[in-house]
Amino acid sequence: MVKYSVLLPTYNEIDNLPIIVYLLVREFKKNSLDYEIIVIDDNSPDGTIEVAKQLQNVYGEDKILLRPRPGKLGLGTAYIHGLKSATGDFVIILDADMSHHPKFIKQFIDLQEKTGSDIVTGTRYREGGGVFGWDFTRKLISCTANFLTQIMLMPGCSDVTGSFRLYKKEVLEQLVLSCISKGYVFQMEIIVRAKQHGFSVEEVPITFVDRVYGESKITSKEIIGFWMGLMKLFATT
Repeated sequence: MVKYSVLLPTYNEIDNLPIIVYLLVREFKKNSLDYEIIVIDDNSPDGTIEVAKQLQNVYGEDKILLRPRPGKLGLGTAYIHGLKSATGDFVIILDADMSHHPKFIKQFIDLQEKTGSDIVTGTRYREGGGVFGWDFTRKLISCTANFLTQIMLMPGCSDVTGSFRLYKKEVLEQLVLSCISKGYVFQMEIIVRAKQHGFSVEEVPITFVDRVYGESKITSKEIIGFWMGLMKLFATT
């Protein structure tokens, strides 16, 4: 049976983690899919890791794997850290803050099986997709980032800053080795590198809903880092 590994980076997600794990487990069980969920917590001061341990008691240590780190070391490195423990044929990444609903996972899997694609990514910027709960400034930043990336890098993907994706495991392993980014620009770089390597990418329209609990991890430092990363990729690819 095909197995799916979910990489779930967390930082101060004590309220969201039980909900997202429940929804993931429900989705996998409903579709009779083999799975594991790898929680990569960056030493959250709110006790997220303690909640994760309780979830192990509920769902089993073979289904909920804990791979904590000593602190915030960047989103890209969190995926690399979690990938080392992944035993699935495919790897799914999504946000732990409930912005990405697991109900779309079956669409990702169906499209991958139909096309044989290396990557299936969720997009907010095609018909059927959208964003809910963001103010004008947040939407403007996201749309501008995607627009400039399309012009400068021509990635062949409508939503390069999205972080809800399905990868063939061996493809993700190859891509992370070629990426140099650590923060949120990692999501963009990995799609650009995929194009360089000739990997196939398909898209599924998704609805993105802003978090209800906790605070956004996007800071001015991350935004500046994104623009610097974009310019660096433009100069080197």
